[in-house]
Amino acid sequence: MTPAKVALVGADGCKAGWIAVRRNPGIAPSVDVFPTFAALLATIPDDAIVAVDMPIGLPELSQKGGRGPEALVRPLLGARQSSVFSIPSRAALYADTSGFTTVEAWYAAHRQASDVAKATSDPPRGVSIQAFGIFSKIREIDALLIAQPDLRRRVFESHPEVAFCRLNGDQAMSLPKKFKGAVNPAGMAERRALLCRHGYAMDFLDQPPPRGAAADDFLDAAAMALIAGRIASGEAKPFPDPPLADGFGIPVAIWA
Repeated sequence: MTPAKVALVGADGCKAGWIAVRRNPGIAPSVDVFPTFAALLATIPDDAIVAVDMPIGLPELSQKGGRGPEALVRPLLGARQSSVFSIPSRAALYADTSGFTTVEAWYAAHRQASDVAKATSDPPRGVSIQAFGIFSKIREIDALLIAQPDLRRRVFESHPEVAFCRLNGDQAMSLPKKFKGAVNPAGMAERRALLCRHGYAMDFLDQPPPRGAAADDFLDAAAMALIAGRIASGEAKPFPDPPLADGFGIPVAIWA
């Protein structure tokens, strides 16, 4: 693969906001955490390619299996396919956009989003707690791509397990990254070894993640940066190919 001449960024949502691994031509990779996706974008060049582990492009009606990309990538992942969950409709994502100050308000908003999701899906389907937990981050990117259409040419959706599979010669990872909610050291070691085969130094990957991000967020962002490189070099593949588009014309595809 010809090294990209542009800055490459891999991003993932984390507790403190967004963790980003940046790979610049001729410079050692770096990792930082940003409070918002806009703050992350403000620190990188205008031509940087960003691959992010977050759904991009929202359906008006949610079909069985998701927006389209999800159903295409799940078969690649074998036992890891449960990591790809379906995203509900745009209306469900925006059903309640308030900042939640109490646990009760959070659960009430989840119930409201689920009700809207059931009314805008075929067959009717509610919202998982896992999906609801990232709604605010999905909306962050969605709002930016609506307001700044030029970002659609350089901010791309990917997915860590799809990325690891593609980087591993289209073989899904044999071990889970987490087991019963806790980090699985063997699964993390398997992924670090793969990332090293694609150019990372183990010292870089072994460092503690920045405050506000978890160790698995760090590895996922590192994988996303490699996918950004594949996109920049024309090596990445979108699922589906060609990408779909949502009601705002935002591309809908998982790249890897």
